[in-house]
Amino acid sequence: MNEIMIDVRDLVKKFYIGSPNELLILKNISLTVKRGEFISIVGASGSGKSTLMNVIGALDRPTSGEYILDGTSIQDMSDNELSDIRNKKIGFVFQTFNLIPRSSAIKNVELPMLYAGVNKKERREKAENLLELVGMADRMHHLPNELSGGQKQRVAISRALSNEPAIMLVDEPTGSLDSDTGRMVMDIFHKIHETKGTTIVLITHNDELADETDRIITIKDGRILGEKKSPHLQMSELKGR
Repeated sequence: MNEIMIDVRDLVKKFYIGSPNELLILKNISLTVKRGEFISIVGASGSGKSTLMNVIGALDRPTSGEYILDGTSIQDMSDNELSDIRNKKIGFVFQTFNLIPRSSAIKNVELPMLYAGVNKKERREKAENLLELVGMADRMHHLPNELSGGQKQRVAISRALSNEPAIMLVDEPTGSLDSDTGRMVMDIFHKIHETKGTTIVLITHNDELADETDRIITIKDGRILGEKKSPHLQMSELKGR
């Protein structure tokens, strides 16, 4: 089994290529993420962190450079192959939840499994278990407009876990939540990381949230400025000595 889950080498991303308005967003980004790591990518708005997440999540292709995901180079894959990678290997959690409004919580969680060809009985059973994991068992038949922001985010987390992804990409997951609800959502990510060993990449501008992850990568103007171990990991290593 490959120890490196995400391996990005000299990644460049441009928009409007060749036009007078050409934009260079990512500038020779290189980074690796080990299997089972919980890292954060931090930077101000416009730093390129969300564009980097889109490339890592196979939602967008790099202009140049190489991206190796779990030992497989993916930049030359077809759109269908990339779609398959996204559905089976990557779970996404966004600030805006992205739930389907006319579907109940449990139907939202079942949807990726439906696309993956999981049978109805197994889908339902797994969705119930995932909603229970995030404390939403009693709201599974409610529509998104009947749920609070924190409840919607918990449903979104359950949906992201539905196909047992190797990676979770989490973009500003607490950005639209109050501090108490945001705390609860972060606790869920820690629980997932500890119990399932999922590789988690947190995209955030919040230094306090970043400090809770194993490693912090700082990005500015499309370049990686540096990285450091988080305070909580440094503390645990000191205690272990």
